[in-house]
Amino acid sequence: MQKFTQLNGLVAPLDRANVDTDLIIPKQFLKSIKRTGFGPNLFDELRYLDEGFPGQDCSQRPVNKDFVLNQPRYQGSEVLLARKNFGCGSSREHAPWALVDYGFRAVIAPSFADIFFNNAPKNGLLLIQLDEATVERLFQEVEANEGYRLLVDLPAQTVTTPSGEVLSFEMDSFRKHCLIEGLDDIGLTLKDADAIKAYEAKRAEQTPWIFS
Repeated sequence: MQKFTQLNGLVAPLDRANVDTDLIIPKQFLKSIKRTGFGPNLFDELRYLDEGFPGQDCSQRPVNKDFVLNQPRYQGSEVLLARKNFGCGSSREHAPWALVDYGFRAVIAPSFADIFFNNAPKNGLLLIQLDEATVERLFQEVEANEGYRLLVDLPAQTVTTPSGEVLSFEMDSFRKHCLIEGLDDIGLTLKDADAIKAYEAKRAEQTPWIFS
């Protein structure tokens, strides 16, 4: 998992509340347990004018030019600005996979659905919760200023706007540590690989019939 310390990212505004995981990555694309390959189908229903299917060449599909991610000014965005209750719906881990595979490193919103809130940082996606008034102001600033970027500093737990305003956010210390170190659940386990091997070797000596 990619480490997260600081990010100076272009912001894309998704002006919609209650974005559920089926909108983030529709169910027909959940045919793989790999973490890659989902980016082209992120927000598939909104990005394209036809109904997509797995394995389809998305470069040949008709796009919805009005959708934010299809607009030239937001190409290469790494920060997604959203409304309340982002990530609601089913528990599919493919949702953060799709966001990360597309190129997003952080999502800013007033609130997140619980399961998505737990899944996202385990997959390298930083979720930043700011109050609704602040998020509304950021939407207005993004709309008014093409090329709007935010400096996200995870160690300091701050977001700095182009004007120099510093916004602080709360972050669980364990999630923060894992994101900074680039540790998912497997990475955390592998940090104790030597201790696990030693335990297994000792168990093999004490109870050899289990391993026969």
